[in-house]
Amino acid sequence: MDGAMDTENQTFQPGPDTTRAFRDALGRFATGVTIVTTQTPDGPIAITANSFASLSLDPPLVLWSPAKASARFVPFTEAQHFAIHVLAADQAALCSEVARDARRFRPGDLTENENGVPLIETALAHFECARDAVHDGGDHVIVVGRVQRVRMREGEPLLFLNGQFGGFRALG
Repeated sequence: MDGAMDTENQTFQPGPDTTRAFRDALGRFATGVTIVTTQTPDGPIAITANSFASLSLDPPLVLWSPAKASARFVPFTEAQHFAIHVLAADQAALCSEVARDARRFRPGDLTENENGVPLIETALAHFECARDAVHDGGDHVIVVGRVQRVRMREGEPLLFLNGQFGGFRALG
């Protein structure tokens, strides 16, 4: 090329000057949307996360990654028990509310398991976990949970892509 910028493709090295571009590139990966809950001395607390992933079938382990800069960081990295809820397509409003307010729940929104962990019964699935490990991950940590119980129901998942909520359409 004659020095003109290729507008279809962008190549860069991640760094302080390309943070927005790096974030945009990561946004090209569609993820499910979750809400993680735990109990604190002040009551139930929640955080949204799209960093959820399965880790192991034997033993049953999952992971998620809260940001160190989050005001909700400490309660979740210190929690001995927590639940990860996979949201359904009709739960985008709940996700947005929890993103703004960690304690947005109203009476009747939650039940509790035997460990006192708040559960969103309307979620597509929830994974009740005991903290197995916490690992450093740059500006986040990786929280590994040992899954103790799972509940799931039929439904369409809530997806997140390029900063927007959406759904899934099968191709075949």
